[in-house]
Amino acid sequence: MSKLPTVAIIGRPNTGKSTLFNRLIGSRRAIVSNVPGTTRDLLSQRIDGDNVSYLLLDTGGIGATRDKDFEKDVAGQSLLAIENADVILFTVNGKEPITKDDLTIVSILRKKRKRHVPVIVLITKADTPEMEDSIIHDYHDVNIGERMMPVSAPHLIGIDELSEAIEEELLKLHFEKSDDESTDVPIPRIAIVGRPNVGKSSIVNALMAPSLREINPILVSPIAGTTRDSIDTLVHYHDQPYMLVDTAGLRKRARANEDEVERYSVMRTLSAVEGSDVVVLVIDASVMVTQQDKKIAALASESGKGLIIIVNKIDLLKGEARKQRLKDIETLLHFCRFAKFIPCSALTGEGLTKLFDVVEAVQLSRVRRISTRELQRWFQQVIHGEPIGQLTTCKHLTQAKDIPPTFVLFVRDPKRISISQLRFLENRFRETFGFDGTPIRWIMKATERKESYKSE
Repeated sequence: MSKLPTVAIIGRPNTGKSTLFNRLIGSRRAIVSNVPGTTRDLLSQRIDGDNVSYLLLDTGGIGATRDKDFEKDVAGQSLLAIENADVILFTVNGKEPITKDDLTIVSILRKKRKRHVPVIVLITKADTPEMEDSIIHDYHDVNIGERMMPVSAPHLIGIDELSEAIEEELLKLHFEKSDDESTDVPIPRIAIVGRPNVGKSSIVNALMAPSLREINPILVSPIAGTTRDSIDTLVHYHDQPYMLVDTAGLRKRARANEDEVERYSVMRTLSAVEGSDVVVLVIDASVMVTQQDKKIAALASESGKGLIIIVNKIDLLKGEARKQRLKDIETLLHFCRFAKFIPCSALTGEGLTKLFDVVEAVQLSRVRRISTRELQRWFQQVIHGEPIGQLTTCKHLTQAKDIPPTFVLFVRDPKRISISQLRFLENRFRETFGFDGTPIRWIMKATERKESYKSE
C-alpha cells in the first residue's frame, strides 16, 4: 500500500474549520460551535476520492483564548499538522477583516511547512454568490497559497471545487490511489497499537522469522515510549505475507503535550490506523483496562477497521486470576464485543501464532457478502413476534458494497428507529452470520421520503 497523504485544515479559532471538516467527510464528527476554540482533539478521517485517497485532519485554532493551557495544547497540534501535512487548507473568516492571528499563521506557514507542500487559502462563510464574486481581492495579505477559494460549508458553495483542488494538488505530488483498489491480492496491513510499554514491539519481534529478527529487530525497552514512529515489517506465515505496522504508544493528552515528539507519535498512530485493514490493540494483562485503551478501541471501530485485541503478558497470571482478568477486560470493552480476543505472551510465545489465523478470518468477514434473498428470509424470521417497533415496517433489506459490512434497511420513519432496536438486530445478525472481528454499519432509509440514519 502506498503512503496515505495527509491534508490538514488549519486557521485561527472560529473560521469554520470543523464545519468544513464535517462537510468534506460527509458526517458530523467535529463539534461545531460559535465559541472560539471548541475543537481541542485532533480529528482525522480517511477520504477516498475519485483519483486519490487521503487522511483529512481537523485541528484546533491557532490564536489567543482565555485558557492559556488550552491555547498551547491546540497550537502545538496545529504546528505538528503543518510540519507533516502534504496539503494545507488555511481558513480565514470571510465575514471578518484580516486579524493579527491570521497574519501570524501566514508567518508560521512560511517558516514551518515543507517547501513543496501546497497551501490552499479558503475564505470561509462566503454564503452568497455576491460575496463569492467580490471577496477574494480583500484577502491579498494572506495569499501565500497555490490558490485562493471562497467556500461555504453550510451552503455547499465551493465544496466540490475544493475536493477537486485537493486531489489535483496531491496528484501533482505523485500520490496515487491506494493499492487496496489496484492489487489483485493486497497484503493485509495490520496496525499494532496500544498504550506505551504494553509490549507492541516485543510482539512484532516475536512474530518475525529468527533470521530477519537478528538482522533487523525493533528496539525493545522497558522505558515507555521507545518507539516514536510507525515501523512497517513484512512477515510471512504459511507463505502468506502480512505487513505489521508497529506504532508509537498513544499517551494521555496531558503527557503528550509535554513533548512535541509525543504529539507526532499520536498523529502517526492515527494515520497508521486509518491506513490499515486490521487494528491489533495490545493490552497489558497485568493492569486493568484504562480509558486510553477504550479510546483506541473506539477509534478502530469508528474507522471501520477489523479489530483484534491481544491481551499481552498473560503469562503473569495463572488459573482463576487469568480467567477473571480476561472476563473483566471483555466486560470493560463491551462496546466492541465483535472484536476477537487473544490472550498471549510475547515473552514465552504463547498464543502468538493464532494472530495470523484470526487476521485471515477477520479479513474474510470484512469483505463477506450476504445475498438480499438470504437477508430478507433471515429478517422475517428474526422480527416474528418480537416487540421491535418501527423495525417491523422494514420493506426491504440489502447489503451495500462497502467495507466494513454495511446494511441498508428501508423503513417507514428512520427517526423512530432506536439504538436498542439496532443492537437487538445486530446481536441476532451476528448469532446467525458471525462477522467476527469487524464492525457492522446499519443505514436507515425512508420508504417514502429521503432520510437516513446511521449507527455502528
